[in-house]
Amino acid sequence: MDKASILAQLIVSISVISVWVFRYDNIVLEFKQYGISNLLRNIVGASKISLATILILGIWYTELLIISSLLMAFLMICAQFYHIKVKNPLLKYIPSFVLLVLSLFIAAVNYGLV
Repeated sequence: MDKASILAQLIVSISVISVWVFRYDNIVLEFKQYGISNLLRNIVGASKISLATILILGIWYTELLIISSLLMAFLMICAQFYHIKVKNPLLKYIPSFVLLVLSLFIAAVNYGLV
């Protein structure tokens, strides 16, 4: 299960970093649609990038994984909430939902539940 957790860590980390670094223009538009301020958008972005980095570090330092994956899962729940709030099409929910499930899987593996 450790290899599956590492794969999940890499998927979550690379996905988050690529969206927040290489597709930042889309993030700006989405957060405007959600009615979220630029300051909060930047805080969320810095938090997600930091957590993604910690998830990668968790490959070697597993004690970092439970809290970082649960915090990432919380941010993905918030993303789901905003998709619901603005009534986005179902297709928009899928990426954050997959990352939510993977984040919870990482926490469960490293807590010994799986």
